[in-house]
Amino acid sequence: MSDARATDRPQPAAPQERKAALRVRPTAPIVPPGNVSGNALMLVIAIMAFLACLTLGAVSMVRATAQSWQSQISREITIQIKPDEKLDMEKALADARDLALTFDGTTDGSIVDKAATARLLEPWLGEGLNLDDLPVPRLVIITIDEKNPPDFAAMRKMLTETIPQAYLDDHRTWVDRLVAMAHTTALIGTGVLMLVFSAMVLTVIFATRGTLSGNRHIVEVLHFVGAEAGFVASEFQKHFLKISLKGAGAGGLLAAACFVVAGFWQSRSIATPQSDQASALFGSFTIGYTGYLGIAAIMIVIALLTTLTARFTVMRTIYEIDQIRSDPTRIDTHQN
Repeated sequence: MSDARATDRPQPAAPQERKAALRVRPTAPIVPPGNVSGNALMLVIAIMAFLACLTLGAVSMVRATAQSWQSQISREITIQIKPDEKLDMEKALADARDLALTFDGTTDGSIVDKAATARLLEPWLGEGLNLDDLPVPRLVIITIDEKNPPDFAAMRKMLTETIPQAYLDDHRTWVDRLVAMAHTTALIGTGVLMLVFSAMVLTVIFATRGTLSGNRHIVEVLHFVGAEAGFVASEFQKHFLKISLKGAGAGGLLAAACFVVAGFWQSRSIATPQSDQASALFGSFTIGYTGYLGIAAIMIVIALLTTLTARFTVMRTIYEIDQIRSDPTRIDTHQN
């Protein structure tokens, strides 16, 4: 009998089984992702980040193109020789080139031959042009040192005395106009960038506050159960940091991909009319490493802005809750 009772008595659980029963379940996040999904906020952040990065890249591209134009024009001067019956044109061209190269600050000189001159006039006078039948001026292109340019006044005077039909064009008027246009374009682009960035800042702030206002009950519950304001704010801050990083990353990467695709298309369609016209108007569709660094900086700024907005909004909500608890008559004011 005693043996049977000992057999029916429940045996104590093994140590490993007791540890498994006492194992703590994995904790869920304080801020439920299902309640504060932020899909709309993520989409807004992605769109505004895309527009801001696209504008930044366009401004960088315009500045680079304007600087390239300015550099190309300022590196060369042109000597124009008008035809005359008593003038040996070929000898005059060679003399003008040799005379210009005697000045300090000139590095090279080339004569634009008849075939090249005819190609320059083809869009206006058509093909098969015979320059001997028309009084077409001939050109000499002189390359100069941008940092140490020659004395244009002395060169112009000597050319006029030696070859009366010669005229020196140092492109100074065109360079001044181009610099003014480049500065104006850069200012307009910077202004557009600031407007887009300001709209992005306001949109992100209001979208973040709107998302948090719809989840005010989570903040209230956490605060009522004893969670400190800094802890609640940090939890929301982490959640919105993930949302902002995803949205800003998507928008920034999409903008960068647009510039990469445009540059690839331009490189594959060289010497086509479409590519030539696009290059003449906008230059190269590349923004360089500085442009991509600017896109990365905008992504970081958007993420930090969204995170700080979430933190400040939560802290303000907790402050309002504390005010209501201390003075219930203020509830109507805060609800309004």
